[in-house]
Amino acid sequence: MSKLDQLIAELCPDGVEYKTLGEIATEMYRGAGIKRDQVIEIGIPCVRYGEIYTTYNIWFDKCASYTDEKSIAGRRHFGFGDVLFAITGESVEEIAKSCVYIGNDKCLAGGDIVVMKHNQNPKYMAYVLSTTVAKVQKSKGKVKSKVVHSSIPALKEIVIPLPPLPIQCEIVHILDNFTELTAELTAELTAELSSRKKQYEYYRNELLTFGDDVPMVSIGEIAECYAGATPKTDVIDYWENGTIPWMSSGEVNNGRIYDTEKKISQLGYDNCSTKIVPSNTVVVALAGQGKTRGMVAITRIPLCTNQSLCAIVTHESLNGDFLYYYLKTQYQQLRSVSSGDGSRGGLNLQIIRNYKVPLPTLDEQARIVSILDRFDTLINDITISLPAEIKARRKQYENYRDRLLSFKEKVVA
Repeated sequence: MSKLDQLIAELCPDGVEYKTLGEIATEMYRGAGIKRDQVIEIGIPCVRYGEIYTTYNIWFDKCASYTDEKSIAGRRHFGFGDVLFAITGESVEEIAKSCVYIGNDKCLAGGDIVVMKHNQNPKYMAYVLSTTVAKVQKSKGKVKSKVVHSSIPALKEIVIPLPPLPIQCEIVHILDNFTELTAELTAELTAELSSRKKQYEYYRNELLTFGDDVPMVSIGEIAECYAGATPKTDVIDYWENGTIPWMSSGEVNNGRIYDTEKKISQLGYDNCSTKIVPSNTVVVALAGQGKTRGMVAITRIPLCTNQSLCAIVTHESLNGDFLYYYLKTQYQQLRSVSSGDGSRGGLNLQIIRNYKVPLPTLDEQARIVSILDRFDTLINDITISLPAEIKARRKQYENYRDRLLSFKEKVVA
């Protein structure tokens, strides 16, 4: 019999009481609004409701933000052990996300935060309020103007198991250890993925670095370069019923475009005014938001592209896959030679045509492509399998936590 089983048999053999948060709380109140421009580098620690969703896990011991206490009207404080609920959010599933403060500072609670004071084990409250059963109860928020809201009365109705404090402490001890093991495994798997990617990039760069015996040739000498277009939105059935695959600048991030079901928009148009480029065409993003400009893809189906993409159709002397792999190593260089600055401006057809690439023999190109294809398959497999493993471990943890926090309910006469 485990220590937890012994404590349950000793302290609550007839079951565990289930109580509402309204019965458990010694005090429950809302925070006061803290505007974005009131957050400063030095001041009293504070939490704004959005940070509960984005910054904190189920507990924390140090605030990420600070403010000038004197500038906050109607300020409300929280301290060690208090539970914070975010009562405004964007989804029913996430509404009333909670976290527990286990630090020692006196802090300010922002608007749309409910503070709950209690006399229970703080970490037990953090764990039990993160269970699937608790989340279902929290999700009964009301949607108003596309924003989900909860309230103090709604929070007070949430029911949780409340075993005696020694049992709470033992559960916290068990889940702390399990959480640490899960975090260590996740870190190991993440590090493994990062290491494999770096290894792949190193060997790819080595394979695609050449000496003076390999000529550097302008892309325009060994390929045709085309820009696409976006048809007018008044073209009949363009957005829904077209039959010609059409690639947008954002889809260059997919790397390889295999078919209309998995890797590319199912958009298309019959009244096509741009060139349909063949399979195995290399595509470079001339413009795009964020990091898109300079990214490279290769097509596996005939398609059209939009005006922010340069389609490179190679001549017989250049293997399209070789060019694809090489240009992937040139991302930073392509961005540096862009005209203008900013997130959307830069590359054009002339820059791409003038850009020099190595031209080893076709046999050597094929050899390099064969090696990099195998590397690419390996990395793709790892990229899929490791996150899946991390997700599975996380699910295992959640199932274990939920089972550990499920008790036979004591019948109160």
